[in-house]
Amino acid sequence: MPWLKKKPDPLTNRAKELSREIAELEAEIQKLNSRKQTTRPAIQSTVRPASSNSIPARPATPANDPVFEKVDFQRVAKSADPENTSAHYNDLGVRKYDLTALWRRIRNHFYGPPSSSPKLINYLAAGSIHGLRPLRYESRVARNRFIAATVFLALLLWIVIASYVKH
Repeated sequence: MPWLKKKPDPLTNRAKELSREIAELEAEIQKLNSRKQTTRPAIQSTVRPASSNSIPARPATPANDPVFEKVDFQRVAKSADPENTSAHYNDLGVRKYDLTALWRRIRNHFYGPPSSSPKLINYLAAGSIHGLRPLRYESRVARNRFIAATVFLALLLWIVIASYVKH
């Protein structure tokens, strides 16, 4: 029965492939590093010192250096107005009723927290990951289901009211 089988997850399959490729590349790097260390010249030229400007020295970068992404510090540093300032309290120390703060809390409740990985959200929305449908397709399916359910419930309500009025 093929419909009871669990579908293979394309992300885990791709992650396994990438980790296998990374292991192969690291083994190749180790092999090349060992070959490089064994083929060093026994005699170094004294005519040109090693610090000569004719041969630019490349800084040694290990293979395990982290790769950093650019961060928009202004977006991170920019925060909302503080919720608890002295302007939000009256003379008796009781918090004033703040309609804008209430609206902000309600809006934040429906929107939810911001995503921790905006690049992944962009990939998912665009459908760039092979095997996964784009979010616009999924949202269209959900919207069509909602419209169909609403029409069905309205039709059912119409039938109930019509039968009640007839009798």
